[in-house]
Amino acid sequence: MSYLYLTILFPLIGFVLLAAGRNKLPENVAAIIGAGSVGLSALFALIAGMDFVQQGSVAQAQHLWTWFNVGGFAPGVSLHLDGLSLLMMGMVTGVGFLIHIFATWYMRGEEDFARFFSYFNLFVASMLVLVLGDNLALLFLGWEGVGLCSYLLIGYYYQNPANGFAAIKAFTVTRVGDVFLLIALFLLYQQFGTLHIGTIVANASQVLALDHNLALITSLMLFLGAAGKSAQIPLQTWLADAMAGPTPVSALIHAATMVTAGIYLCCRMFSVFEMTPEVMQFISITGAVTLLVAGFAALVQTDIKRILAYSTMSQLGYMFMAVGAEAYQAGLFHMLAHAFFKALLFLSSGAVILAYHHEQNIFKMGGLFYKNKFLFACFAIGGGALAAIPFITIGFFSKDAILGAVWAQGQSVALYNSLYWVGVAGAFLTSIYTFRLISVVFFGEEKTHYHEIKGATYWAPLGILAVLSTGLAYFLKAPVMNILNAAHIPAFEVSQAIEEGMHGAEHLAVGIALVGLAVGVVLFAFAYKAVQGFAATSFGAGLANICRNAFGFDSLYNLVFVQPYLLIAKILGRDPIDGLWLVLPAIVNSGNKFTSTRQTGSLREYASSMSLGVVVLLMILIVIQVVGK
Repeated sequence: MSYLYLTILFPLIGFVLLAAGRNKLPENVAAIIGAGSVGLSALFALIAGMDFVQQGSVAQAQHLWTWFNVGGFAPGVSLHLDGLSLLMMGMVTGVGFLIHIFATWYMRGEEDFARFFSYFNLFVASMLVLVLGDNLALLFLGWEGVGLCSYLLIGYYYQNPANGFAAIKAFTVTRVGDVFLLIALFLLYQQFGTLHIGTIVANASQVLALDHNLALITSLMLFLGAAGKSAQIPLQTWLADAMAGPTPVSALIHAATMVTAGIYLCCRMFSVFEMTPEVMQFISITGAVTLLVAGFAALVQTDIKRILAYSTMSQLGYMFMAVGAEAYQAGLFHMLAHAFFKALLFLSSGAVILAYHHEQNIFKMGGLFYKNKFLFACFAIGGGALAAIPFITIGFFSKDAILGAVWAQGQSVALYNSLYWVGVAGAFLTSIYTFRLISVVFFGEEKTHYHEIKGATYWAPLGILAVLSTGLAYFLKAPVMNILNAAHIPAFEVSQAIEEGMHGAEHLAVGIALVGLAVGVVLFAFAYKAVQGFAATSFGAGLANICRNAFGFDSLYNLVFVQPYLLIAKILGRDPIDGLWLVLPAIVNSGNKFTSTRQTGSLREYASSMSLGVVVLLMILIVIQVVGK
């Protein structure tokens, strides 16, 4: 336990060294510092985890110092290790280390190599602060740190204005969610007098029962904060555009770290949510709608990374649906499985992109199966896990557990029965777009010349993640459930009366997913010309356009929020109040310009001006005299 702080310290040291060295560090040195610091973090995470298990999986706390003390509010920089934080810590450091190793290969030759790894290290450190903090104030610090690093990494290629806009969009949209989370923290402190997570979770049933409306608002604010980080409707629009960053960034953000923060928050604060069944149902509905919208969007994308981005959004929807159905352990296990196979898919896509000279359009690739069998195997395993192919992939064991739990919950609450079918429909869509992706990239006609790729730092991370994405990883389920039970994360209880029906629902979901795979095979292997013909019709093109734009959320937000904001900013940018005070200087300046033009040196003009002035004065005097009488 005494080593726990080192898991955060090493990435921070790496960040400082890399930030200080910048362009002065050789690539090899920067790679060793960047990947090595996270590797040491993973090592000490392993040591802390082994010590934790040997001590009976009893929650432990490590107080480092008091952060600040204002009016009796004194949050500490204190680390908390239980089953849930151990799961998150292992996932962040383990998968993060593999991504760092791959990045040392992928980013070779890129400008500001050290700067990239400095951001990468800070990102990991921030995520560890988020998952290990024992109070919500420290969690929020890590939460904001992750948001800052995502902005820096997404906009890494800032020379392209589009990438800068993508970074700003991600930062802005997630900040909206962060505001809701901050409001939730204010409300929790008002009700509990503390932000210590353990105290809030233990006393939620007593404190929140005093005012249901206040509990409802608090739970809703917490969820909206989580929805921003985990890209759930209505705060999902940033995720697809975040693909502007380098591919290892996509793997780190969308697999093992940032997007899982919302799931972690909901599971950590489960007792708060359980006091408001209405919010629990809303969480499941949001997850279900998100997974369906993302599934349709992924069907028609042409960018390999955007397809995977929408698949991430969809899988996160399954996790939130599980949280809303009180199947926390199923959702967390799917989160772990998703970290494995989605990191595998993103890193594999990075290798594909480099093999095709940084080409990301899948229809400009093709024929990769005949060029690189290893890459095909990795992509097929990752895609199979995403589509939840039975028994041979880890995705089967995690996703079906969620759908089974939702079906079981639907036996008492009718809403969840409908959500189960939405989840099944999402699995059907997932199988189709996954096969489409693999078919086009690996078996389509080669459109871009293939470039040979090699190196241990390329294939080793892919190989490890490929093994972890197969059905062999099922052996992780039992220890994961054990440590979550020790952390008092509720297990989903099923009565014997509906247990058989739940298994039937799981089998049905598997069957429909396989039907989706068969449909994908038929459409893209045997009837692709018919698909192209349909897409060429006005109806097909319109439908494809709606799906490609993810049902127009970006356009709607641009119309409702962005353009009015820009208009107001334009008006205020001119500063009308300050403009009023500038009237007098403008008059004086105009008078100065006029009089200056009269300084000609001509006696004739001076005499004429004096005569005109005398005439004007006389007229004024006459008028005054007349009016006075």
